[in-house]
Amino acid sequence: MRSGLLVLVAFLLCLPAISWAMEVEELSLARGIEQRQPVDVLEVVPADIGRLYCFTRVTGAQEDTRIAHVWYWQEREMARVELPVRSGNWRTWSSKRILPEWTGDWRLVVEDASGQPLAEMSFRVESL
Repeated sequence: MRSGLLVLVAFLLCLPAISWAMEVEELSLARGIEQRQPVDVLEVVPADIGRLYCFTRVTGAQEDTRIAHVWYWQEREMARVELPVRSGNWRTWSSKRILPEWTGDWRLVVEDASGQPLAEMSFRVESL
């Protein structure tokens, strides 16, 4: 009986950590951000875009923390942007200047404060 009670208590103590884990609910690339929302969401990025925005909505944070947007071009880290997360439902974004010659495969990784990946997206910059 006592060991069963200990197992139940251990299980209940783990529930908040499981149900309140920080997650990326929304991740998109856009030409801009207006009123804290992405504008002109892109699937193909034109090489002449100039500046590209990554919009992220994070849920489940239990205290003030941070995330990082890590921008990779051809597997080379091009930028790492630290962003605060100050509530359990937080919208944030970063931007990256894209030079016209930086065509090809890109990857964006969202990391938590300890450097663990939360989400990832791949995209291409193409001359149109």
